[in-house]
This record gives sequence, structure tokens and C-alpha cells, in this order.
Amino acid sequence: MDLKDIKAIIDLMKKNSITEFELEEKDSKLRLKRGLNGGLPVAQQADESQAVIPLSLPTVAPTAVAAAAASVTNTGEIDIKSPMIGTFYRSPSPESASYVEVGTEVNAETVVSIIEAMKVMNEIKAEVKGVITQILVENGKPVEFGQPLFKVRPS
Repeated sequence: MDLKDIKAIIDLMKKNSITEFELEEKDSKLRLKRGLNGGLPVAQQADESQAVIPLSLPTVAPTAVAAAAASVTNTGEIDIKSPMIGTFYRSPSPESASYVEVGTEVNAETVVSIIEAMKVMNEIKAEVKGVITQILVENGKPVEFGQPLFKVRPS
């Protein structure tokens, strides 16, 4: 992997507010991580030799990380969280209806959204039985791993 590719990945991280990225190929591994609370961001590339490259990327507010931490709220609702980073879409195409709305009953196999990651559309299933009470992310917005997407009142 050359420096041009690494810079392109860094630009993507900035654009989508991604805090961590890891790519592993047969003979090399690249890991980029943005610092929190003003910490020094560092990129590590493991090949036959080790290289550490300091990056000047903006940091992410710790409140965004803390918001993604709890899966069950005080009201007994369950969060459906993003299993990956990418772009969140509520429907299979721009002209289609949304998979779910507030008040929709879901079960473990119900598709609630898709997340586009690296040009691949990934269906996100509810994995819980209940009723959608809140939609927490706007259509077309980037999401982080573990970020709550929906709130569900279990049934």
C-alpha cells in the first residue's frame, strides 16, 4: 500500500468522522486511529518492518462514544445498533418506502435499514421482537460501529 492510498483513507476518515480503520492483507496490515480528548493520533503499518506515522486529524467528542455505550435505556427500550461503519439508509432505494417507521412491529429477522460500506449494501436486521419507538439517524448520514440506529420497545 502506498502513501497515496493511505492519504485517501485518511480523507475518508475525516469526511465520515471515522475514529478507527484497519486493513489487513496477506503480507501487510494498516491500522489508523484518531485520538480522543486531544490524544495523539497514530497510524501503524506492520509489514516486514514497523512504521509509526503521526497524523493530524481532528478528534471526536467523547460524548459520541458514550452515547453508543448503553444498549438498554432507563425506559426499558432496546437500541438497535450499527454493526459497522458506513452510510445509513432507511430504504432499499431512493424511490422506495422506508423499511420501518415509528410504530412498526419487528421481529429478529425484520430488515430495518441498510448500511453502505465500501460500495456494499448490508441489510441490518432488528435481532429483537418489539415495536420501533424512535429512529435515531437521518437517512443518508454516516454511522459509527455501535451507534444506536433505532429504539425498540420489546414485546
